[in-house]
Amino acid sequence: MSTTLSMAAFALAASISPGPVNIVALSSGAQHGLRASMAHVTGATVGFTVLLVLIGLGLHELTTWLPWLVTAIQWAGVAFLLFMAWKLATDDGRLGDGSASKRPSLLYGAAMQWLNPKAWLAAIAGMGAYAAGGDVAQVGEFGAIYFVICYVSIACWAYAGAFLRHYLQDARRMRWLNRGLAALLVASAVYLLVG
Repeated sequence: MSTTLSMAAFALAASISPGPVNIVALSSGAQHGLRASMAHVTGATVGFTVLLVLIGLGLHELTTWLPWLVTAIQWAGVAFLLFMAWKLATDDGRLGDGSASKRPSLLYGAAMQWLNPKAWLAAIAGMGAYAAGGDVAQVGEFGAIYFVICYVSIACWAYAGAFLRHYLQDARRMRWLNRGLAALLVASAVYLLVG
């Protein structure tokens, strides 16, 4: 039981903390509402859980055999963060009508996790701590726990955005929020380059 609680605490700390996926969930919730943002939440959760389980089953060995892969993922992540920042910064600030045209999709959420160095670090660190031997039962248990906690955590960010939606009816306020979130994404990208 104590291992399960420890796994849950690790998953919560890694999932609820600010990061690119959560920033996009917040923005999506504010622009499109909670229901419309759940595709992003689901995609990000599934994408991360698949990454976590594959790392637990040995995917991390690729980084040992192909060390350039770490650099490629880092640069792809930086490019993706900058792209998302640009999209937020140039958004007109008008709240969405719930149509799927502008909101982050399921696939977008999943791709964000695979290009997110924070996700790779959390997956490698988590599996290293709780399932280093690659035991399928441990990997599966950790993956199941992480899935639930990750889903709830990202959904909380989307809910926070949806809660703010009432205060962001003015397009000018929404533009300011989006630009602030874009600045956070740029800061994350810069940190990845110099950190």
